[in-house]
Amino acid sequence: MNFFGWIIFGAIAGWLTTKLRKDRKGGLFRNIIIGVIGANVGGFLFEQFGFTGVTGFNLWSMFVAVIGAMILLAVVNALTG
Repeated sequence: MNFFGWIIFGAIAGWLTTKLRKDRKGGLFRNIIIGVIGANVGGFLFEQFGFTGVTGFNLWSMFVAVIGAMILLAVVNALTG
């Protein structure tokens, strides 16, 4: 994926994550950051367990990114209180 693909992918993944968590914080920039970092976290974790990580702009990759973003937000919330 190119740079703009990651921006769009991150925005969608971050938005889905905030909707699933019923999180009212942030906006577009926060969603992009959460989505992109979440995709990396999710891809790393899924690959450690023998699954495929983020492979492109598809449904599986979106699932991996949302799971990674949810884990990311859980860790951040646990550390910041």
